[in-house]
Amino acid sequence: MRVAATQAGVVGRRQLAACGYDADAIRRRVEARIWQTSGRAVVLHSGAPTPRQLQWAAILTVSGLAVLTGRTACAIYGLRGFPADQVDVVVPACAKPVEMPGVRWHRSRRLVGADAAVNRRPPIVSAARAVIDAAAWTRSPKIACALMVAAAQQRVVPVRLLRGELAAVGQVRHRGVLLAILADIEGGADSLAEIDFVKLARRAGLPPPRRQSIRVDAAGRRRFLDVDFGCFSVEIDGGFHIRPLNYWDDARRQNDLLLTGKRILRFPSVAIRVEPQIVMEQLRAAYRLFGQAVVSVAGRPRPRRHNSRPTSRRSRPAVPATRRSRRTRACRWARSPGGPSRRRA
Repeated sequence: MRVAATQAGVVGRRQLAACGYDADAIRRRVEARIWQTSGRAVVLHSGAPTPRQLQWAAILTVSGLAVLTGRTACAIYGLRGFPADQVDVVVPACAKPVEMPGVRWHRSRRLVGADAAVNRRPPIVSAARAVIDAAAWTRSPKIACALMVAAAQQRVVPVRLLRGELAAVGQVRHRGVLLAILADIEGGADSLAEIDFVKLARRAGLPPPRRQSIRVDAAGRRRFLDVDFGCFSVEIDGGFHIRPLNYWDDARRQNDLLLTGKRILRFPSVAIRVEPQIVMEQLRAAYRLFGQAVVSVAGRPRPRRHNSRPTSRRSRPAVPATRRSRRTRACRWARSPGGPSRRRA
């Protein structure tokens, strides 16, 4: 059958009926172990179905619209590092698919025929929707952020399409974190991650740091540090820093600064969004370790400058009469025995 060749050897019952196989003919071949059933579809061999055949069986089991999505669709688009443990299939909210081993059904109220990608067999959603669905269906926000970063880094889908799909999907799991990560991936939101980091440092009890401070490395070059607490500095890596060449530039830059005695901590922007408690614990530990050393050296009593103001009011030196203001002298003359009030009397 030609239809079986285009569907990895999996055929629906309606397709078999169109080819002249009725229910009794299908049952006899299944009992003879020539064919086998998977859901409501028929696999034209008796061996273990391949992942591709399981995908087709899930699609052909539903009588209406059914499309591959999630990590299953991401793997078809070429995303590496996030394999699917089951076949993710999205169907309309009114559909009632049967249970199938190895298949996970998702119901969607906004699924229409236009969501299926053109010239894709089996039917599959767009790359942007596949990535957003996979991230939203992931329990761990860290893994969800890593999936988004990998999709952008491996050029599976442009970031602008991810942002548009996330805006269209509405309220989903990890929405706030995913929006922040998309801003970091675009590269122009490193400042946004720095702002969130400064707020996090304030919650950790650290003093206000300096942002984009200048330091000189071992080669005499001027380097800008994202956040500087004085006793140590922090570098925040956004999505732009994960590229191989940029990662090596950052590592070489940090090594040059370390050779001059600078203490530097590095945090990815994902950690600031997902694991703020761990970031705050490391900041407190670094401030206790490095801050005490700085205080022990800088905490020595400094000699008071000659022009410094004393803290006590009584210890202030007397101001010479020549420096007194005219208003002060006029008030004292008015209260004196020969002042204007006594003259009127």
